[in-house]
Amino acid sequence: MSWSLQDERSTHLLVVPGSAISAFSRTPGRLIFAVVNLPFDLIALREEYFTKGLRRIDLDPDPIKEFGIWFTAAVEVGISEMNAMALATVAENGQPTTRMVLLKGYDHDGFVFYTNYLSEKGRHLEKNPRAALVIHWKELERQIRIDGIAEKLSREESARYFHSRPLGSQLGAWVSHQSDVIDARRILEARLSELEERFAGQEIPCPPYWGGYRVKPERIEFWQGRPNRLHDRFRYTRQGESWRIERLAP
Repeated sequence: MSWSLQDERSTHLLVVPGSAISAFSRTPGRLIFAVVNLPFDLIALREEYFTKGLRRIDLDPDPIKEFGIWFTAAVEVGISEMNAMALATVAENGQPTTRMVLLKGYDHDGFVFYTNYLSEKGRHLEKNPRAALVIHWKELERQIRIDGIAEKLSREESARYFHSRPLGSQLGAWVSHQSDVIDARRILEARLSELEERFAGQEIPCPPYWGGYRVKPERIEFWQGRPNRLHDRFRYTRQGESWRIERLAP
């Protein structure tokens, strides 16, 4: 059994609960999905990679410059939310946890994202500042891994970014006690109504518990998909003010 649906805005991939994808069209505006039994069909799900390989001679000695080259390519291809990245932190009991965040800036000092400092990730980073980031661009068959130390941004930097956000997002930072258990969504909606009245006609201050982190990289790996799962991987490791580049087995 299968269904198809036209959507002129974009290409979509839909998974039906309790099923796996058996067909997918890359044609813009077309959504195709099929219901098949799990878990056995997952074994057959695979995609071959055919992009041009990555050579050491192609790499910039500076991984931040190389990152910029790759990010520009992602922008040019038009990847949706090309700045989405997985952030991994570690709890006090050693349990790693991963969630998606948005990259909001990068330079030689590190990679920046913003969050509630009282959230789960904020509590983790307060105890253990080691963090890992992963950006995956399927359309380019590329992945970038970043390992480093997370440091809070200054209040000035955080406030400047906060006030660049839409008003709804600014209010949302005050409304949500991120990662806390709540009984119902109506609690959030009631808080939002209250804060809309409270801050009506005035600048919304940046919450003291909200701001940015900068992950200062110690290792950065660039991954390029290749045929037969023999992918190209190059790892940059910080050595003082310079970087060592090594090719890794796939």
